[in-house]
Amino acid sequence: MENFLSIKEAVNKYVAGCDAKVNSTVGKLLIKAMMAGMMIAMGAAGSSVAAHGVDNVGLARLTAGVVFPVGLMMVILMGAELFTGDCLMVMGTLSGKHSVLQLVKVLVIVYAGNFIGAGLLAWAISGCGQLGYSGGLLGAYTIKLALGKATINFGTAVVSGILCNILVCAAVIMALCAKDISGKLLVSFFVIMLFVTGGYEHCVANMYYITAGLFAKLNPSYVQVAMEQYGYTAQQLDALNIPNFLFKNLLPVTIGNIIGGMVTVGLPLWYVNKEK
Repeated sequence: MENFLSIKEAVNKYVAGCDAKVNSTVGKLLIKAMMAGMMIAMGAAGSSVAAHGVDNVGLARLTAGVVFPVGLMMVILMGAELFTGDCLMVMGTLSGKHSVLQLVKVLVIVYAGNFIGAGLLAWAISGCGQLGYSGGLLGAYTIKLALGKATINFGTAVVSGILCNILVCAAVIMALCAKDISGKLLVSFFVIMLFVTGGYEHCVANMYYITAGLFAKLNPSYVQVAMEQYGYTAQQLDALNIPNFLFKNLLPVTIGNIIGGMVTVGLPLWYVNKEK
């Protein structure tokens, strides 16, 4: 017996599974989303620990890419709800399983839950002493990473978000194709490793990265190391703020993630695999 589903079977299974999301209570959906936010944030935090001392950009991203996928692995196996993956629910909308309004409701709740979960994990990481690793270099690296994301060009962020969610949604569907745990973990690992190595923008991951950077910026010693290590001025560090977080990163990246998940992956998969 084959230990995998065809892509058509996987798409139909995903569409059928949308009913559970739509009919879930707000409380349960929010808790599942908070879990997913924390899991993705765990992967992000671990990837920063692994990469913060690597100077070469390519090697640093590859190192981070080896660790980060654990976050999505946990999301998939524990049944948590991740905004970027749930963009594939558009296939259920197009199949008439639920309305556009129901789709939007689920996505808004999941987005909020992901944000809460990622933010709580960022707060916990800032308080557990982890950012003090390497004489405060990890804290400085966290600031650097957040600053880079908070000052990204709007259009660049949108395109990077599209590329990111093409891969995340591909990983979700491929994991659904696999019937055994090892298959689900393998596809999750390699596809997400590619997204992280490519340096693409993921809104839920950024909910952690930039929030953690804002917390790290509150520590003068981390700020001092960032200025010494990376040559930042106080004026440059001022750009790491909440308005830039929300409007220069989270907004365009979320738009890109929606386009990547719904238009670039969900719509084509639904069209080529729908019942005639």
